[in-house]
Amino acid sequence: QGHLIESGGGLVQAGASLRLSCAASGLTFRSYCMGWFRQAPGKEREFVATIGWRGATTHYADSVKGRFTISRDDAKNTVYLQMNNLKPEDTAVYYCTGDRSLLAVVIGTGDSWGQGTQVTVSP
Repeated sequence: QGHLIESGGGLVQAGASLRLSCAASGLTFRSYCMGWFRQAPGKEREFVATIGWRGATTHYADSVKGRFTISRDDAKNTVYLQMNNLKPEDTAVYYCTGDRSLLAVVIGTGDSWGQGTQVTVSP
């Protein structure tokens, strides 16, 4: 279990872009699958995207396909989420997560979680 710190959130207008970063420590990053989840007020936490070892595989929620891109830099122990064409419905706290198991990341049971970063998209 490692320590994850997200950054890059903020308040933007619809159509804008943001890039979230998640810096990892205390784990063998290259051996971890990483992902992003989000939770809007009054809603359940939901899967956004995941990336496998060495970035070989990526998966996205249908709601963000074509707009969000997940990537990783193993040399920096960092995973990114590039968010383009943001919509008001993307407003949420975004959480970084990781686990050695890709399945665990996808279903939200990863052993490492960050504290979250707020993304607010105004109309």
